[in-house]
Amino acid sequence: MKVILLEELKGRGGEGDVVEVATGYAVNYLLPRKLAVLATKGNLKQLELRKHNIAKRESTRLDTADKMFAAIDGQKIRIGAKVGDEGQLFGSVTAQRVADALNAKFNTTFDKKRIDLSSVIKKAGEYPASVTIYRDAQARIIIEVMDEKKLAEIAKNEAAAAKTAKAAVEPAEAVADESAEVAGVAGVAEEATEVAENAESPEA
Repeated sequence: MKVILLEELKGRGGEGDVVEVATGYAVNYLLPRKLAVLATKGNLKQLELRKHNIAKRESTRLDTADKMFAAIDGQKIRIGAKVGDEGQLFGSVTAQRVADALNAKFNTTFDKKRIDLSSVIKKAGEYPASVTIYRDAQARIIIEVMDEKKLAEIAKNEAAAAKTAKAAVEPAEAVADESAEVAGVAGVAEEATEVAENAESPEA
């Protein structure tokens, strides 16, 4: 069955694409969720009229995807877990947990279906994974799984370091502002003196 996609569908296409899908998939999933419409003559005609707007939206999506790829690709995502003997986890790290950690770090809204784990994570350590950004664009990330207490300590230290750095910058900014203000006052005084001198000088 041919349908017209109304939004990006992983592994299928993007808005405005006409794709062939199984009848059951279309009837039970795509159509009820308004992810697609049937590729009827009327809908195909409307698609032709909407192509310009679809192209503009697609350009915006691609630009956003490029920026997101640049921000995420190669990054390390830390996840805390309860770790037992020899690094064994109590349970496992799922794609949902990775998505939650990724979204928290980068303020994104990735679904777990966009996270591709290279293996089941049941031990502490580092693992490669990929994130489908948009269409075929996939960013590579490293998942670092560690003891949750250690992760909490790292987060605490990083927060303290950030606070210290901010405290060091603020006085410098204050001094710069004060210097600018003094320079401004000096400039006004100099200009006033020059005006006064010109007023006292006899005309040629």
